Amino acid sequence: MADFIKGDSLILYVWDSSAYRPIACLTSNSIAQTRNIIESQTKCSAGVIQKTSGSLSNEISLEGQYIDTTSVGGDTAKASHDYLKSLMDSGSENDYKMDTGLADNDAYYASGILSDLSLDASAGDELATFSATIAVNGNIGTVDPNA
Repeated sequence: MADFIKGDSLILYVWDSSAYRPIACLTSNSIAQTRNIIESQTKCSAGVIQKTSGSLSNEISLEGQYIDTTSVGGDTAKASHDYLKSLMDSGSENDYKMDTGLADNDAYYASGILSDLSLDASAGDELATFSATIAVNGNIGTVDPNA
């Protein structure tokens, strides 16, 4: 029987120039890969559309609850909307790590730019939440670029 992996085990981190800081408190995170397909038709195979592999595009999406990460009463070891906003404002490319939660598997590593960041702060009993998209530059690999 297969051992299933819970989504809780896959934690997303951002490199802060000295260590990978977990992005908290995430409610979901995902990796999406899209392979472009090149279609062509030639006189060699009239009426038949040939398909070949094109470029690969990678994206990481995340959603979470906004937490206090200030030095007065907050958890400074974690990143939340405030830290991601500083990355969004700078337009910098940063390194990200998604731990697989498996002892004998490598984590996934990617370098990318925040392309989308939003904050939802509803009134009442609702918690403040955020979502973001990271446009990955290049491939998602298993080698830590900061090791």
